[in-house]
Amino acid sequence: MNNSPIGVFDSGLGGLNVLKELMKELPNEKYIYLGDTKRFPYGQKSIDAIIEIAKQNVEFLIKQGVKLVVIACGTVTSQALEILQEIYEIPIVGIIEPTILNLKDRIDDMDNTIGIIATKGTIRSGAWEKKISEYIPNAEIISVAAPLLATMAEEGWINNKIAEYTVKEYMKMFKSVDKLILGCTHYPLFKTLMQKELSSKIEIIDTGVVEE
Repeated sequence: MNNSPIGVFDSGLGGLNVLKELMKELPNEKYIYLGDTKRFPYGQKSIDAIIEIAKQNVEFLIKQGVKLVVIACGTVTSQALEILQEIYEIPIVGIIEPTILNLKDRIDDMDNTIGIIATKGTIRSGAWEKKISEYIPNAEIISVAAPLLATMAEEGWINNKIAEYTVKEYMKMFKSVDKLILGCTHYPLFKTLMQKELSSKIEIIDTGVVEE
């Protein structure tokens, strides 16, 4: 049995949502969490910058003796996951494919409009759209970049008038979806505000939580 820890990293506090879920699902494991607040936010950086940052984060965790790296960040998953998997022998997983695999068994032809809200970099990459088309080919997709939310989350602006107004504006694009994927792990902090703006029939999907 390998008692080495699992490494988890994100650009800041958002990945703690993923870590919390991992600890619930795998309570006997040990974890090392890297919150890269020094270089936050990732969402508006170039692809080359994201890849370089991700490599540094993975190498830091490898030096700590981890057996697995979980990228608890939509931006890094969307732009660097495959490259990291090619470079390093250690298993590296992201948040996109597990989310889509979990979703595909809960969607049908009458319930197939999927919204994606994420950082600019994630939306620019098209990674969510690619994976959704691969596993749910009949899905209709609406994707919107929300560059303000991650920064607001790090500042603790998650339940004030500024947050309410910002979320209201972003949610205008998702009134007709059946599912809304929160493609950045900071965004679940705004889930309550989002639910107030959307129909109760719209399922909001937190990438850090596995639905049963």
